[in-house]
Amino acid sequence: MPPLSLYIHIPWCIQKCPYCDFNSHATKSDTPESAYITALLDDLALDIQRYSIARPISSIFIGGGTPSLFAPESIDRLLRGIEQQLVLKDDLEITLEANPGTFESRKFAEFRALGINRLSIGIQSFNDAVLKKLGRVHSSKEAIHAVEIAHQSGFDNFNLDLMFGLPGASPDCSRIDVETAISLDPKHISFYQLTLEPNTRFHKFPPKLPDDETIFRTQKQCQSLLADHGYQQYEVSAYSKQGWQCRHNVNYWQFGDYLGIGAGAHGKITQELPDRIIRSFKPKSPEQYLSNPQQNGGAEAIAVAELPLEFIMNHLRLKQGFTLEAYQAATGLAADTLEPALSDCEKQNLLIRQHNHYYCSEQGWNFLDNILEKFIVAT
Repeated sequence: MPPLSLYIHIPWCIQKCPYCDFNSHATKSDTPESAYITALLDDLALDIQRYSIARPISSIFIGGGTPSLFAPESIDRLLRGIEQQLVLKDDLEITLEANPGTFESRKFAEFRALGINRLSIGIQSFNDAVLKKLGRVHSSKEAIHAVEIAHQSGFDNFNLDLMFGLPGASPDCSRIDVETAISLDPKHISFYQLTLEPNTRFHKFPPKLPDDETIFRTQKQCQSLLADHGYQQYEVSAYSKQGWQCRHNVNYWQFGDYLGIGAGAHGKITQELPDRIIRSFKPKSPEQYLSNPQQNGGAEAIAVAELPLEFIMNHLRLKQGFTLEAYQAATGLAADTLEPALSDCEKQNLLIRQHNHYYCSEQGWNFLDNILEKFIVAT
């Protein structure tokens, strides 16, 4: 069986950002924090029973929304409840997503004392004018102060989220964002392009963005800057110091398993290869999720014919690519089920093969969609 992680979704945030397509909802004065923790633990118990979970958990990721809005006492009850239900590895990575507007020294010191050992901080930009256009509730000064609090609270492992291709942002703005982030000494930086996702305010009322050539030039310039300062790109939008990759996300991209609990959470559990690789999903509405914990969503097996695409789509996000042995172990399928798409990609110099190891060429890395199209099964 592949490694197993746990994803926990807390859907509330201070306000909904106009570019955000995640399952997030503006918090209210009566946000049912205690009831939600109870529902999460009940949800977990049902999944453990449903999938006969006996494997240890290698990582926990508490995402949102803005999970750092919850009180340390609530997060403590959540983590202690998880410990009672699951076997946890000794070197467990526990990540909490946080936004700069929610940082308080005492609160984050308590989070660290609870065993949370990694933060993911949603900065997006250090430019106040750009932050305002993005609908963010924090300022550049508050963002820098949040990172200082993270250091003071004992977090030596944290990620800073940055975006490029932003409305009103010049290439110099993005370069300064990256330089500022580097100066704050995070172990990990996520650097990704703004996309106008359906069902967002930005999709309905598109802002004026830089042209494609400017965006590409900005990306390359900032990637060089990150590399020069020891941040190795190991995934499409992830850069880390040596040995500080996000283990939880790497498990996703290596087609590992994960339980997903909380409103709108998704999971993937391998029960039997190749016919019983299960995708699970939970109700998106927090109200619906809370109303009947016994009806905690649904699940369906991934069609065997879709497994080659599912595997490739995840693994090729990683610079290291994949081996045929890893494909066979994760899917239960023979290596030749990747053909003829795999050979076509190699002939077109989209993929490079060394023995049985495949990874993207520079051309393939820039045109991943072209690779994935070849693995789509005609219906």
